[in-house]
Amino acid sequence: MTSTTVRDPVFPMLPLIRLHAADNVLIARQPLAIGQQIDIGDGVVRMKAQVPAGHKVAARRIARGERVLKYDTVIGVAMRDIDCGEHVHAHNIELVDYDRDPAFCQDVRPVDYVPAHERASFMGIVRPDGRVGTRNFIGLFSSVNCSATVIKKIAEWFTPERLADYPNVDGVVAFAQTSGCGMSSPSYHFEVLQRTIAGYVRHPNLGGAVIVGLGCERNQVANLVEAQGLQPGPLLHTMVMQEVGGTRATIEAGIAAVREMLPAANRVERRPVPASHLKIGLECGGSDGFSGITANPALGAAMDILVRHGGTAILSETPEIHGVENMLTRRAVTPEVGRKLLARIEWWKEYTRGQNAQFNGVVGHGNQAGGLANIFEKSLGSAMKGGTTPLQAVYEYAEPIDTAGFVFMDSPGYDPVASTGQIASGANLICFTTGRGSMFGSKPAPTIKLSSNTTMYQRLKEDMDINCGRILDGELTVQEMGQVIFDDILRYASGEKTKSELLGLGDHEFIPWHLGIVS
Repeated sequence: MTSTTVRDPVFPMLPLIRLHAADNVLIARQPLAIGQQIDIGDGVVRMKAQVPAGHKVAARRIARGERVLKYDTVIGVAMRDIDCGEHVHAHNIELVDYDRDPAFCQDVRPVDYVPAHERASFMGIVRPDGRVGTRNFIGLFSSVNCSATVIKKIAEWFTPERLADYPNVDGVVAFAQTSGCGMSSPSYHFEVLQRTIAGYVRHPNLGGAVIVGLGCERNQVANLVEAQGLQPGPLLHTMVMQEVGGTRATIEAGIAAVREMLPAANRVERRPVPASHLKIGLECGGSDGFSGITANPALGAAMDILVRHGGTAILSETPEIHGVENMLTRRAVTPEVGRKLLARIEWWKEYTRGQNAQFNGVVGHGNQAGGLANIFEKSLGSAMKGGTTPLQAVYEYAEPIDTAGFVFMDSPGYDPVASTGQIASGANLICFTTGRGSMFGSKPAPTIKLSSNTTMYQRLKEDMDINCGRILDGELTVQEMGQVIFDDILRYASGEKTKSELLGLGDHEFIPWHLGIVS
């Protein structure tokens, strides 16, 4: 599959969509009935089944064992002979893995960077060390689940009425988590947990932080602070419940600590800063058969614009590039970057061996109902969020991202865990595409939700920010939609509330990746 096929700007307004001339499947733009005869431009397809919108239809006879092609990319093989006009889905195609040439660096193309003085800008919050935020929260963190209730009680005290004198503070948020003890330490799991908490503590969207521990847990507060190079001070307080005097005393101490921070945290103002300060986490959830036609490639087009303006696009969800990882290795700036990505794929193969996991082929009920047959087909759409610019670097989960441009961060496909890692890595906004309708939001980095189709957008308008179904409706091309998304990103980065923020989402979506045993 080439970038030109992915970015084809026009789909003729026919009931069946042809994505690539080599494809042997077509995509139903709308629900189709048995017996319906459809002119596809170079012939007529007579429907042999009732097919929902977003699902695949055989464009010609596909022989048993023949590869099924979508966007000229293999998404499976036919389990039996499939007649022209038949519904093509999980019931008659199977996932068969095959060797793919990584072709390191073969598709690397120079980026046409916008000159610094012409770059787009947004109204950002510049921290003393030069980092730029899009929001201004005070964060509360539990080193262990045993202190989670305490930080939640502290956050609850800071009602809108009590924060009224601090209009530049977006809120006080408790980032509770369910681990921190009963785990192996040292271990990769332990390292990831500490790295994730620290990434949030130092996030540019926080104006202050408090870390609360119990006192006897494995994830000791003092060790966390030292190991991660955090610096306690006026805007970073730590406390241990067993030393402070218990639950009630720690809640009171936490409230007092936040109250001390509020005046300083409130002394911020937004000012114009270049878009090069934006780091966007790219997510997709509740994907459907239209996600890879509208929302994902349009978001990819927006990320190409962002990269040209010096910004950073963070693709993740490693199980959701499985099967199309060669699309990314071909764009790696060096063979070493490409090999690092393949090493993460190999790690996942071992991690999920023998498990009924998405990485091994099974996609969720919503994906199936929306027209996606298996993980290869889902990955094909998911990878498009990353656009077409070179892959500059590959990072582990929650590792600080220090390279501009298009990068990859290893993570599960589970949206809250993936987004948590991206935010810990430095993402100051999340762009989240969905076809079925995901009700997701995040703090301290807000989530912008993009719908793949107009029907869902209209039904869930209170949750969706951008309707990429306009591509399917013939209103905009992929590139034009990409520009709309980029412009909206600048607005939301400047402080305009997203739908998820208006609904109050984000207090329960801090979900660090749990990799180890519980003992």
